[in-house]
Amino acid sequence: MEYGELWRDRKRHLGLPLSFTRYALTEDRIFVETGLLNTELEEVLLYRVRDIGMKISLGQRIFGVGTVILVSSDKTAPKLELKNIRNPRIVKEQIHQQVEEMKVKRRLRVGEVLEDGAEDEFDEDKDDFTSK
Repeated sequence: MEYGELWRDRKRHLGLPLSFTRYALTEDRIFVETGLLNTELEEVLLYRVRDIGMKISLGQRIFGVGTVILVSSDKTAPKLELKNIRNPRIVKEQIHQQVEEMKVKRRLRVGEVLEDGAEDEFDEDKDDFTSK
């Protein structure tokens, strides 16, 4: 994968990159490529990311890896896990910064809760607001 990458890594086993799962972050997308002979490529547009989480189990801490979890409005990959990557805290922050930058570029910074508890939701597919 070479898409003007800002970051890339592989899924690791026992801290070693012995996997055919590759991750990459570009300015506007995150990619997960799996497989050796038959490969599958999944990508999520960063402006669609709703939440970023992180899990680091005891075993992952021993080997210096962790899992970054992205929840998005993407229909094919609503939950994307970057499993067993190095420096998960740094990667999480880098993804967060890119997500915010892409939302600003697309003018998607919208207040979550308005007066009287009324919530409006922005529909990226239609580029308009809908009230709940």
